[in-house]
Amino acid sequence: MADLDQFRTETRAWLEANCPPEMREPMRDESDACWGGRNPVFKSEAQRLWMERMAARGWTVPDWPRDYGGGGLSPAETKVLKQEMARIGARNPLMSFGISMLGPALLKYGTEAQKKRFLPEIARGEIRWCQGYSEPNAGSDLASLQTKCEDKGDHWLVNGQKVWTSYADKADWIFCLVRTDFQAPKHKGISFLLFDMKTPGVSTKPILLISGTSPFCETFFDDVKVPKDQVVGEVNKGWDVAKYLLGHEREMISGMGLGGQGESLGAALRERLADDPVLRAEVAEFDVDAMAFRAMSERFIDELKAGMAHPAQPSMMKYAGTELNKRRHELVMAAGGSDALEWESERSRGGKAAREWLRTKANSIEGGTSEVQLGIVAKRILDLPGA
Repeated sequence: MADLDQFRTETRAWLEANCPPEMREPMRDESDACWGGRNPVFKSEAQRLWMERMAARGWTVPDWPRDYGGGGLSPAETKVLKQEMARIGARNPLMSFGISMLGPALLKYGTEAQKKRFLPEIARGEIRWCQGYSEPNAGSDLASLQTKCEDKGDHWLVNGQKVWTSYADKADWIFCLVRTDFQAPKHKGISFLLFDMKTPGVSTKPILLISGTSPFCETFFDDVKVPKDQVVGEVNKGWDVAKYLLGHEREMISGMGLGGQGESLGAALRERLADDPVLRAEVAEFDVDAMAFRAMSERFIDELKAGMAHPAQPSMMKYAGTELNKRRHELVMAAGGSDALEWESERSRGGKAAREWLRTKANSIEGGTSEVQLGIVAKRILDLPGA
């Protein structure tokens, strides 16, 4: 305990000295996030400094081993670091699908060469990843995917299409599910492949959403050659890697339920709620549910790091978190009244409230629909009989 107290004291002092004041302000929108990558674009010098300082300590991935660019912190130390960052309102220094999804899968299933090659670059924010999972006819039934991957002796040859590929047009590399055996049962003939988005034959096309913007893309593969050593796990056993990664993706998406802000929704909307007792009561109920969700999240994360988590817990978190986030934005719209419906005015910051509200409609679809998550909870946690 004394060692942990000393770590807290040292961490607090370091954060106070190294986190720029601008990086202690709440993010206004998605554009304030730092994604890193091969050709990073920083919104400010403060953003660049914060990411580089945290990466130098391995604190972009504090619980990863030092050998792979991490901080080598224990679960208890990682929790202290997050608490001390929250205390000063410090922003996440690096948003990354490499950190939240691919990294854990590589740590579990990757070869030593793959870990040494990719994990330090991910930790330093030098490579940006996208996820090649869903296809036009393989969404919730992901195992029906048809992207073809042929063994050509000295390389793989990939042909097919992915859809809803978040930030594919900005990513450096993709982690991709492909079918390497069309004769095997659908879950058995899938492999998990990594390749550079600049490889000849890879192209992307953005998908516009009702909100007017979108991170999503269609991604096309036309005779894409991939080196043989870029399969993660065993050939034809990629479904095991995919399921493990999905758990981390769902945990990441569930974090939307907390909204990314330190203050409660009631505090944020205080001035708008003064004359509406009914809406005040709904916001208060939401804030109580958000506190309960935060407590559940912390418990689940502790259990996960201790190796005690139920494999279906990420589905519980994903469902609860995305439904909570949709409620949050419904309440923001209700509190804003007709002003919240403004779409392009300067006063509405380009329709921020309305666009974010519309964007939340995808939360219960991406990463596995709410119906799929409820089915997993019913079967694997509640032990309810199947249809």
